[in-house]
Amino acid sequence: MSVENLIILLYILVLSSYVGFELIAKVPPTLHTPLMSGANAISGITIVGAIICSNELGYTTVSKILGMLALILATINVVGGYVVTDRMLQMFKKKK
Repeated sequence: MSVENLIILLYILVLSSYVGFELIAKVPPTLHTPLMSGANAISGITIVGAIICSNELGYTTVSKILGMLALILATINVVGGYVVTDRMLQMFKKKK
């Protein structure tokens, strides 16, 4: 990978992080939990992509390590999302 490609990818990463932060900061607190549920589907797609990147066929060691890191972080995000969603749904159950 050339230095120019690395700079372009870093630029995209910083720009998308900034835009994502600004968008999430403007979401009202009442919508955070449903937004988390929707993010689980996106993280599920990330898990599939990370498994493909962690495959042995023709990928470099760096891409395998980054794929495994993406797999771990996406799994944590999915599990956390389900825990938060379950907790939200328990708030609406009738108490005994």
